[in-house]
Amino acid sequence: MTVHPVQLAFDGSGIDGSLFTTITDFARDTRWLNTPLEVWTNAGLGVFAVLMLVGWWNARRRDTPTMTLALAAPVAVVAAFAVTAVVKNLVTEVRPCYSLPHAYFVSACPARTDYAFPSGHSTTAFAAVAALWLLDRRLSVIAAAFAVFEGFTRVYLGDHYPHDVVGAALLALPVAYLVSRILGRIAVPLVDRLRAGVLAPVLTATPASVHTAR
Repeated sequence: MTVHPVQLAFDGSGIDGSLFTTITDFARDTRWLNTPLEVWTNAGLGVFAVLMLVGWWNARRRDTPTMTLALAAPVAVVAAFAVTAVVKNLVTEVRPCYSLPHAYFVSACPARTDYAFPSGHSTTAFAAVAALWLLDRRLSVIAAAFAVFEGFTRVYLGDHYPHDVVGAALLALPVAYLVSRILGRIAVPLVDRLRAGVLAPVLTATPASVHTAR
C-alpha cells in the first residue's frame, strides 16, 4: 500500500499549540481587528521594501562599500527566503488549521502541501532586519519593530504557530547577515565600476569622479 506524503507531515501543535490557541482566541475576541490585520500581513511586507529603498537612496550620497550593502540587501532577503523554501519541504509541518481544526482562524486553510515551518512572511521581515543592520542601524531597528509585528499577525490570523515565527527569525537573521556581509565585500569592485558608468545617476548623488571613498 502506498502512503501519501501528507500523512508523513509533521504536527507542530504539540510544541506551542496552547499558546497558538491563546492568541487565536484573542483574534476571536477582537473580530473588528481581523480584517485590518489580514490586509496588513501581506501589504505590510512593503514596509521592508520601502526601508531598503530608503537605504539605497541614502547610500547614493555615501561611499561605494555602503552602496554595495544597499544593493546586497534585497539579494540577502531573497537568499533567506530560498533557504526557507528548502526547510519547509524538509520539515513538512502541516498548517495549524489541520492540526487544530477547532481553533479560530481568520485566514482560509491552505493546501496541505503549503507547509508551516518556518514562516515565509516572517523570514522576509527578519531577513530585511539583518541586511539593514549592516547598512543603516536606524533603519534596521525600525524594521525589527515591524518584523515582530509581522510575526504576531501570522499567528493571530492562524497561519502559523509561534515557533514557526521564531524559527523563521533564527534562520533569516544569520543567512541574510552572511549573504549581505559576503556581497558587501566581494561586489565592491563591480559596484564601483557601475557607479562610474551608465548607472551613475542611479547609484550616486555626487559626480562620478568623487563617489568612492577609500
